[in-house]
Amino acid sequence: MPRLPLLAFLLTGPAVAADPTPVADFLKRPLFPADEVTLEVRDHVRPKIPRLHPPGSDQCPVKTAADWEKESERLRQEVLTKIVFRGEAARWRDAKTRVEWLDTIPMDGYRIKKVRYEILPDFWIPALLYEPDKLEGKLPVSLAVNGHDGNGKAADYKQIRCINMAKRGMIVLNVEWLGMGQLRGAGYRHGVMNQLDLCGSGGLAPFFLSMSRGLDLLLAHPNADPKRVAVSGLSGGGWQTITITSLDPRVTLSNPVAGYSSFLTRIDHFKDLGDSEQTPTDLATIVDYTHLTAMRAPRATLLTYNAKDNCCFESGYALEPLRAGAEPYFKLFGREKALRTHINESPGDHNFGKDNRQALYRMIGDFFYPQDSKYNADEIPCDKEVKSKEALDAALPTGTLDMNALAKELSKSLPRDADWPMDAKLAGPWQAAKRQALADVLRIKPGLAVDARFSPRLEPKHDEKDGVKATFWQLKLGERWTVPVVAFTKGDPKGTTLVISDKGRATAAAEAERLLATGQRVLVADPFYFGEGHPKSHGYLWCLMLATVGDRALGLQANEVLSVARWAAAKEGPVAVVADGPRSSVIALSAAALEEKAIGRVDLIAPLGSLKEVIEQNRVFDQSPELFCFGLLERFDVKHLAALVAPRPVVVRSPRDRVRSEFGALAGWYQLLGSTHDPLK
Repeated sequence: MPRLPLLAFLLTGPAVAADPTPVADFLKRPLFPADEVTLEVRDHVRPKIPRLHPPGSDQCPVKTAADWEKESERLRQEVLTKIVFRGEAARWRDAKTRVEWLDTIPMDGYRIKKVRYEILPDFWIPALLYEPDKLEGKLPVSLAVNGHDGNGKAADYKQIRCINMAKRGMIVLNVEWLGMGQLRGAGYRHGVMNQLDLCGSGGLAPFFLSMSRGLDLLLAHPNADPKRVAVSGLSGGGWQTITITSLDPRVTLSNPVAGYSSFLTRIDHFKDLGDSEQTPTDLATIVDYTHLTAMRAPRATLLTYNAKDNCCFESGYALEPLRAGAEPYFKLFGREKALRTHINESPGDHNFGKDNRQALYRMIGDFFYPQDSKYNADEIPCDKEVKSKEALDAALPTGTLDMNALAKELSKSLPRDADWPMDAKLAGPWQAAKRQALADVLRIKPGLAVDARFSPRLEPKHDEKDGVKATFWQLKLGERWTVPVVAFTKGDPKGTTLVISDKGRATAAAEAERLLATGQRVLVADPFYFGEGHPKSHGYLWCLMLATVGDRALGLQANEVLSVARWAAAKEGPVAVVADGPRSSVIALSAAALEEKAIGRVDLIAPLGSLKEVIEQNRVFDQSPELFCFGLLERFDVKHLAALVAPRPVVVRSPRDRVRSEFGALAGWYQLLGSTHDPLK
């Protein structure tokens, strides 16, 4: 090292960070155990998951096969109408769509026909039809679906499965899955489906339609046998398999492979927690996956799991609850042997390899070819017939839609009937009605009982430095939730402000210090999913679990903020809320909009101008779960939430034109309510 730089280093030493301010130091102190929030959300969800009780038990009215057929149909229709095809998606169910055949690849004893089909007008799915060279009479058909595999329909284990079925005389449709293979664009990512949820339409619908329209295509084949219809798939393909085969009675044989487990299993085995499509909003208000499995009765069903699955759904814990739940319902029909299981021991990882495929071929032989003495379930070697992804691409039209494009189209006319009246006499009734509508969208009764406790993690419960006094609280809200709060005072406070931040309370020191300097008592809190309120494991997947049992992350967060404000207001009078960031701003506005007393003012730092920005920027669920609250944009945009807060002040700190334009429209509303307040001044 040259002498001069070395000398300089010895004289000055390494750079030393400045000591944190007292406020910054106090905000960084942990207030409860790292896994507290994870355990709370798990224990909140658990009792809400529907149970499948054995037929004939005190908790189950089903006694006979006819009873279960009737109940299965009721559940099927409820899931289809209330989950899959809700909102605008109801119109998609009967939309007129097209099938277009492309080129054909001749093979050994069969051919591969490239095809594309619409699940909605201009929303295309590429697929491959494996068709035997000899087409005589009615032949079994099979829909081959795949999971989270970037190779999509070209995955070698999927091609081998399709080839083997075609060589056995079956007609097989190998379909691409949204987000995989040819459909790996940003608008197809599975977390984008929640943009449709935000618009009040079923985000699950495109996934379901890609399968049901595929079955339509298969069964339209002149040689298709409607009594022999199979679906099989691995992982996400296993999820697709149980979903379509439980909800579409046309499917007579189902083979989900390592694709799902009960919601009850998932909350104890976190690696099973599923993505957006696997944990759709409100599904668990109607059924669990145990119900879907039992709804297969009496049709042939092979549940395949892997003994050492390195992804999810290990056989040791995932399989038995499903088998045990469904078996009594197959028994009602005298069809116990139609429900079968297979556990792969070698390699035993997450696979649809040869052993698992041969279990499927045996199932097909037993149920589709029971009288064929020549049928052989051994896999037919065909490695040399596996083709590259490029060779199997089926061209899509320019401008084909994706889920983001669908959401953009839906959002154009939203929100509906949200604009405030221009007659002062109608203002009060409008706010009252919209306040209740907001509570309904958020799925809450505003306000949770607060049990204020000092944090047991910290001694002392109070601390003071440089004139700043801090108190460390755990606020127990209702029967379940804990919100960590640090309360600051400096001198004699003149009012109270609650601060929340997108980046968590540890980053809010500068804002807290600014407020202390103005004479405020400052509370800095971490609501659910922020800062110390963030689950330490499998974060956003817990928000999906909340949604599937009928709750909303935004509803919980807004209720927590409102409850903390109520607790503070009981001692100090109405509080102000400062929300730093686009997500916190929606939470704060929602909390203040729900009632008129506890929160007297809302300050928004860098808020969204519109919820439509979530769609325009093509955000996905895991980036900001609360902003995808089902139906929120259908009823409200950000400025409409602010209109429910008025005439209490809403102050906006943002230079963005979009924000200033949207909030600027509120000035006339404040005047109508008798206030001269302007949110932008």
